[in-house]
Formats: sequence, structure tokens, C-alpha cells
Amino acid sequence: MYIIVGLGNPTKEYERTRHNVGFQVIDVLADKINTEVSEKKNKALCGRGIIGGEKVILAKPQTFMNLSGESVRAISDYYKVDPEHIIIVYDDISLEPGQLRVRTKGSAGGHNGIKNIIAHLGTQVFPRVRVGIGEKPKGMDLADYVLGRFPKEEAQVMEDAFKEAAEAVCLMITDGPDAAMNHFNAKK
Repeated sequence: MYIIVGLGNPTKEYERTRHNVGFQVIDVLADKINTEVSEKKNKALCGRGIIGGEKVILAKPQTFMNLSGESVRAISDYYKVDPEHIIIVYDDISLEPGQLRVRTKGSAGGHNGIKNIIAHLGTQVFPRVRVGIGEKPKGMDLADYVLGRFPKEEAQVMEDAFKEAAEAVCLMITDGPDAAMNHFNAKK
């Protein structure tokens, strides 16, 4: 079993913001495997499905970004899933808009949601798909940037990225993280 967690902030106010790309990838995955992410459980909205013969739980934590670890820990404890089978999808300002990076471990890189997950799981070793949202403009507050929406000219690039990130998650499950890294990290 795998748990796939897309990071974001709950409530309509934050829908489709840069910080909520994880939620948008979960929506694409839910459509792809024909499930709904609507069951309230373990401080998250959850859905169930199958990818490549493996049972999966799709989750959107409802704790707000900086406390994502509370939900991830609750879900992993409930389903008794090891961190190596918890795939986290989230935004990354160090990557160009739409660019992906697949990793099996790593630091938080300044991302407070990941920092909280590492604290709650007690390890940095869990697979992740980072979705580039681009660097914040000089002089702009980071919170204002990540909580802002994509400009029209980036909309299609991001929609394509959400689909690619969903494909990366599926490849991680069916063929392993190395196959996903080789395929998606090579793309520019």
C-alpha cells in the first residue's frame, strides 16, 4: 500500500494558489484512477484506489501547510505504512514553473510543510515529487508569492505539470522511484 499526499492549504481562499499544487496533482490522480478525495479522516480529505495493482490512499491534509506532518503521521499510523511508501507532492520555488524533481529522500529545503513532515515521521527518507512554481520576484514577500495564483501565461504549463506529476507518482509505484527519477528528472 502507498499513501500519496498532496500538500496545500484547505478552504476556498487558497484554491489554485502556487502553494496548493500538491492538491491539484491529487485531483488529477483521483480522476485518473476514478475515485473521489472526500472522506474526512486523519486530519485529511482521503480517497482510495488502485495504481499498478497496488492499493493507494490519496490525501489532502486539512491542517494547513505548516502542520502537514500531523496529518501525514496520523494516516501512516492508521494504515501502518512505512515512510518509504509515502509519496509527498508539493510546490518548489527553486524549480522553474512546471519543472519536476523526483527524489527518494532529502532535506526540507526551506519548505515548512516538508519540515513538519520530517519532524513528525522522524526521517527525511520518503519519496517526493517537487513541482516547480518559479522563484519569487525580487522584493516580494515569499508568503504573498506562494499564496498567489499563477498568471495566465503559466496556466497551461502548470496544468501539464500536474498531469506529469501524477504520471511520476504512478511510475514510482509501478516501476520504482529510480525509473521515475530517470524519466522525469531528465526533462527540462
